[in-house]
Amino acid sequence: MGFPDNFLWGGATAANQIEGAYLEEGKGLSTADMMTAGSPTLKRAITSVIESDRYYPTHEAIDHYHRFEEDIALFAEMGFKCYRFSIAWSRIFPQGDETEPNAKGLAFYDRLIDLCLENDIEPLVTISHFENPMGLQKYGSWENRKVVDFYLRYAETLFEHFKGRVRYWLTFNEINVMSTMPWNAGGIASSDEAVKMTAAYHQFIASALAVKAGHEIDLDNKIGTMYAGHFSYPNSCDPDDIQGNEDFMHKMLFYPDVQCRGYYPNYKLKELERQHITLPVLPADAEILKAGVVDFVSFSYYMTHVCGKNTTGILRGLNGLETGYKNPHIERSAWGWGIDPKGLRYALNYLYDRYQLPVMVVENGLGAADTVVDGKIHDDYRIDYLRQHISEMRKAIDLDGVPVMGYTSWGPIDLISASTGEMSKRYGFIYVDVDDEGNGTKQRIKKDSFAWYKQVIATNGEDLDWKE
Repeated sequence: MGFPDNFLWGGATAANQIEGAYLEEGKGLSTADMMTAGSPTLKRAITSVIESDRYYPTHEAIDHYHRFEEDIALFAEMGFKCYRFSIAWSRIFPQGDETEPNAKGLAFYDRLIDLCLENDIEPLVTISHFENPMGLQKYGSWENRKVVDFYLRYAETLFEHFKGRVRYWLTFNEINVMSTMPWNAGGIASSDEAVKMTAAYHQFIASALAVKAGHEIDLDNKIGTMYAGHFSYPNSCDPDDIQGNEDFMHKMLFYPDVQCRGYYPNYKLKELERQHITLPVLPADAEILKAGVVDFVSFSYYMTHVCGKNTTGILRGLNGLETGYKNPHIERSAWGWGIDPKGLRYALNYLYDRYQLPVMVVENGLGAADTVVDGKIHDDYRIDYLRQHISEMRKAIDLDGVPVMGYTSWGPIDLISASTGEMSKRYGFIYVDVDDEGNGTKQRIKKDSFAWYKQVIATNGEDLDWKE
């Protein structure tokens, strides 16, 4: 009993949140590169040109591009079995629509992937993680079917170039974020539902074509969906609350439904009909979706929600996380995110029961304000958070029989927050000396959680206790 011998322990990052070097060696601008942040309110803004008097967190981030050898060495020291990272599309195709890739961009990821393999770390690559090339804006980004072809060329380039070195892939990060943050998900600036649903449809087609191509290029490839883990409890046993909660979950779950089943669920088709939204379907699309179903389900898990008959929109509020209800039975982080370890077991069962595919937790962590005292960071709160979540994951395996492939905690090293642009919202086992304005030495410092996670991996999840 317990975690399988081949369980993939590790951590997860995104290129735009750690790499920096935003125009180095031929890289083009991405949608993430246009997002600003500044203290004290850290209001995000999207601009069409880089403005010299504004701070763009992704431009330098934590300078992983120049320090990846040091960072991978620290991951190896913790004993990582797997490292989930993303490849920046605009490093490979700077404008997104070129016919030939940028050789220097591929060379960077060659070095990164080879270093992982030298340290027995399995790469798990996210093909598109919240950073679309700005060059695609002239087409209307994912609202235009042409972008499907550009994405497929990009994905096939990766499959061919890294064949035999990368076996695990995710087509899109948190694909359902198209409904909540369309600029992040697909470079879509519009809030119009028809535009978002058109963009989502094109991403489904692109993902399905990529899955088919990835399997044809290398039979060993395993390609998954990545769901932004929105899981909700009904506010009460009132039948109207039950239906309100179901309605909310449908808005989120139709994304993995399409990718795992290969067709649009009836509930979504009826909703689109009521909204007078017509999808841009071409004659062969039904076969494309059916032939391109994913091999496994991955998801992020940070919190659960409460919904009911009076749910306000999909998700509103500071970080897009409010539904109009609160759960009085759980605590909240300093950023207002509900802390619900038991919900992870529920989520794992929910997804496996729904799709009958292997599942993987590819993001989970606590964003907190760490304090350096005498060169050390005592983050027992993070250890406690992760310990409780890993315990519930083990119950899903031991007690429920859920086939969980692995666990990659979010932000094994401090990085730029995607929701706020902050550095002070820290997730890592490794502290990085950078503040919310980008100032600092970028020095890496191991937190207490570094030694704890090393112990967890070394014992394959058997020893979760913290020993100073």
